[in-house]
Amino acid sequence: MKRIVTFIIVVLVSIAVMAGTSPALLDNVRLGLDLKGGFEILYEAQPLEQGQKITRESLIRTAESLEKRANALGTSEPEVTTEGTNRIRLKIAGVTNEAEVRKKMKEPASLTFRSAEGCKTPEAGKDGTVDPKDLYCKTELVGSDFVENGAQVGMDNLNRPQIDIKVKDKKKFADVTKRLVGKELAIFLDDTLLSAPTVNQELTDGKASITGNYTMDEANQIRDTINLGALPLKLTEKYSQSVGATLGMQSLHKTIEAGIIASILILIFMIGMYRLPGVIASFGLIAHTWLLILVFVWADFTLTLPGIAAFILGIGMAVDANIITNERIREEMRNGKSVMSAVKAGNKSSFRTILDSNITTIIVGAVMFAFGTGAVKGFALVLIVEIVLSILTNVYFTHYLLNLLVKAGVLKKPKQFGVKESDIRAL
Repeated sequence: MKRIVTFIIVVLVSIAVMAGTSPALLDNVRLGLDLKGGFEILYEAQPLEQGQKITRESLIRTAESLEKRANALGTSEPEVTTEGTNRIRLKIAGVTNEAEVRKKMKEPASLTFRSAEGCKTPEAGKDGTVDPKDLYCKTELVGSDFVENGAQVGMDNLNRPQIDIKVKDKKKFADVTKRLVGKELAIFLDDTLLSAPTVNQELTDGKASITGNYTMDEANQIRDTINLGALPLKLTEKYSQSVGATLGMQSLHKTIEAGIIASILILIFMIGMYRLPGVIASFGLIAHTWLLILVFVWADFTLTLPGIAAFILGIGMAVDANIITNERIREEMRNGKSVMSAVKAGNKSSFRTILDSNITTIIVGAVMFAFGTGAVKGFALVLIVEIVLSILTNVYFTHYLLNLLVKAGVLKKPKQFGVKESDIRAL
């Protein structure tokens, strides 16, 4: 009686927990761009200057800068990963203004203050103009000298938009402005001249303003570009993929429908084939699915179509584990063993088989994760997690529930396992 009560409590508590938490878990599952819509870009990194080398540190810093840019642009949970020695993969889901985001992600956005000190008089081009970057050849301040995200839009004395910036080292800025009093200090964004004001006095407060005939939208755009910061490496697009939000949601709905239909058919098969043990196995599969979604949310994994493929494959392997267990138990019963002896022997022999097959699959998944990229890594990660959870739910948990009913005397006849009396041989 005690074991029956324990069985009922475990099942009811499990159902209550799964039913109560499932809606919130499903709402918090993070969808990839192939389900939510968005774009993916594979960048190849190159040195900004001749002679510069691409190091692991510079590649990581560039990836971090890309992630900061994506966050600053208001995108939803961007994924930025490094691949190999010179590649960075960027995934941003739920983007509506893709062209604008892609443009801003790749811009070097290097803010510099330059002077004409020591510069040779440049020759005019064919059109009679002089390239500003040749006229102002000496760099006085670079992007790292300015306060991060310190650019703000304000108004000048004539009520025109201006961009106010701050420098980190006030003394350095004061020395530069003191030396250049009466001379021009040109402000460049990359190689584009924003303005070239004349320094009238030494500036000791570490503040400067970029003025010009800007509209408010242009001033805001310059501010945002400055605040994005400079990229340590130059990026070139090698591959890109875009998925519309509508197409992504259609894929998700179709996948869910197929998964529900397949799950129902599997549960019907398990119950019809193995009776009450099949019900227990089906309950283990439901617990397995819930636990996997829980891990996805807790670990902040991103669910993609390859991930769903691994999810379904893992459920198939979990079904195999239950089938192996039940078939081993039935075979022991056909050999004449009692129900309790058959369950004990069947669980033991099936566990070795299940563990061997799952370990080999985990090894394959680990190799795929180590050497794969993008979707392959996602598939491998979901597969490994699913196998581990499958051992917990479809081996230990279902074995525990089955043993409770066997020891309580609820399951005491071979026919309750789908074994005919005529098939039982003498021990």
